[in-house]
Amino acid sequence: MFTDRDFTHVLDLVRIAGENEILPRFRRFDAPDVVEKKSSIDLVTDADLKTEAYLTTELLKRWPDALVVGEEACETNPSLISALAGAELAFVIDPVDGTFNFQAGLPVFGTNLAVVRRGETIAALIHDSVLGDTLVASKGAGAHWLRSGGMEAKIRAAAATELSMMVGTISINDISQEERRRIAGNLAQTRMAFAYNCSAYEYWLVATGKVHFIGHHKLMPWDHFAGVLLHEEAGGVTRKFDGSPYRPGETRGGILSAPDADSWEMILQRIVLAG
Repeated sequence: MFTDRDFTHVLDLVRIAGENEILPRFRRFDAPDVVEKKSSIDLVTDADLKTEAYLTTELLKRWPDALVVGEEACETNPSLISALAGAELAFVIDPVDGTFNFQAGLPVFGTNLAVVRRGETIAALIHDSVLGDTLVASKGAGAHWLRSGGMEAKIRAAAATELSMMVGTISINDISQEERRRIAGNLAQTRMAFAYNCSAYEYWLVATGKVHFIGHHKLMPWDHFAGVLLHEEAGGVTRKFDGSPYRPGETRGGILSAPDADSWEMILQRIVLAG
């Protein structure tokens, strides 16, 4: 069993990691350690590595048989992703989601953590280390915003509306230039399109109803597991582009979050797929 007390313990670990490993390395006067992974916008910093190492060590102290799937660990051992589907208990971590923003001194980044049991995400959080706020969700129990001062409020996805009144984004960083131009043109049908280059903040906005939709072509578990559960528990609809649910181990297919099923279909057809 994974209890509410267990989830509180995980939340405490993430908060400690933010205070001790992330914030002291944010906006340093001396240049932080930054390494390019695959490109100039795909980066890893000391904060990523130290935070993931701390969380992995502490989680395994309490759950020694659990699978821990961290973004940085998967750089050297990609098989961790495929192991997710069969794991009795797994933790999926993005220590600093939005590393490009972090190293640039922009306070638009977060820590994603999802708890997966037998192929199903049962608990999730996104933590903002700068403000100390956290979004949390447990399967079937709704989603909540925990303020650093102790206040708590239930969150709700945005209400459906016509496309011309919607605010949203479809991430186009990982597709061809031709596809970028097509989707960017389609986004002109909306009231406003935005991009933060940070899944944590995009899911934060769509789960709290500040924007109507978000979409991504790249499917990595640390980018999406936590946000998908938060959005669904906040009343929204998230599916892969083919209409199927997003499941552990899947890395292809694209994903879209919207206020409801009808909005999801409309955005898919008019923004994602339209020529």
